[in-house]
Amino acid sequence: MGWERVWLGFARGLRVRFCDRDVALGRLLRLAEEGGWSPWVVYGPEGCGKTSLFRQAVEVFRGCGYSVVWINPLSEDVGERIVTTEDVRDLIVSVMRDYGGLPESLAKLVDVGIAVAYRVLRRRVGGRLVVFADDIFQAVGLDRAETYVKALLNLVEHPPGRYEKVAIVIATSEGVSRERVGRHSWAYLYAMWNMPKEGFRELYEQIPGDKPSFEDVWRWTGGNPRFLGKLYEVGWNVDRVVGWLIRGRSIDRLVAMLPEGERDLLAEAVYDPDVLWENLARREAQDLVCRLIERNLIMEMFDRVEDAWIDVPPPERDLDLGIGRRFAWQTPLHREAVRRVLNV
Repeated sequence: MGWERVWLGFARGLRVRFCDRDVALGRLLRLAEEGGWSPWVVYGPEGCGKTSLFRQAVEVFRGCGYSVVWINPLSEDVGERIVTTEDVRDLIVSVMRDYGGLPESLAKLVDVGIAVAYRVLRRRVGGRLVVFADDIFQAVGLDRAETYVKALLNLVEHPPGRYEKVAIVIATSEGVSRERVGRHSWAYLYAMWNMPKEGFRELYEQIPGDKPSFEDVWRWTGGNPRFLGKLYEVGWNVDRVVGWLIRGRSIDRLVAMLPEGERDLLAEAVYDPDVLWENLARREAQDLVCRLIERNLIMEMFDRVEDAWIDVPPPERDLDLGIGRRFAWQTPLHREAVRRVLNV
């Protein structure tokens, strides 16, 4: 499409151009133009590119005449934890003044971002606004996820002023939050997956120096840009990244705690994650699925229909990448971490 691609910090010492995701950007624009009567919650694997999508979307919506507020509380750059278009940037200063300066907690920072959005609507008559809220559930805590979705719904349903269009888009990597938010009629849920193969190839080709073949990198990452960056940072040492996953997700402790039935089922799921769905009537399968989702190791999949996905959905099944019809490993590296601990 015709919009300018932004530069993104990708890995230590390396910046790349945003690539692919034209389907997602076009869908976000279309949804906004149709009028957002409820927030849209986009959930997907960690590192699949939700933050990069929002960064590009800020520029796309700005070019289409929208005021934009991007709440990004987990950004390492403090200056990018609340980002707006130029026309409403002064509101950050006034809201910060009311809060007594930069909030000390991430939850309060989210409150500031929402307050900025309210003031945009209060000040503008007939304007257009889009609010991107990136991983706010991690910032405020899962126990408050529903409260914040309801607050953002109120921004749409009971705005403080007149407006032409307003859209709210929330991104989360927390699989547990899907059920907490989805049990209410406050938001529309969309899934997002790792990058499609040709888009991922475009990203891979921007990485300088000697590197493994594209097919090898694709088999390791399944198109996840964050893990592509991590592999680049460690000199393409797959063992180091797998070890980091094992330690970071406490996979060895998880496996050691599993009853024999759950352990056997997990060993089967390494090769076909859909065995979890096929056995879901069994208590051990239910418990195991909860444990794996809580640790962001697997993701429950939506049907491959357009209304369910913000971007191109993954294939119906691709067991080489650990993708089943109903469940999928977040990346092949996640699956490999579990396989090594199980020693199967």
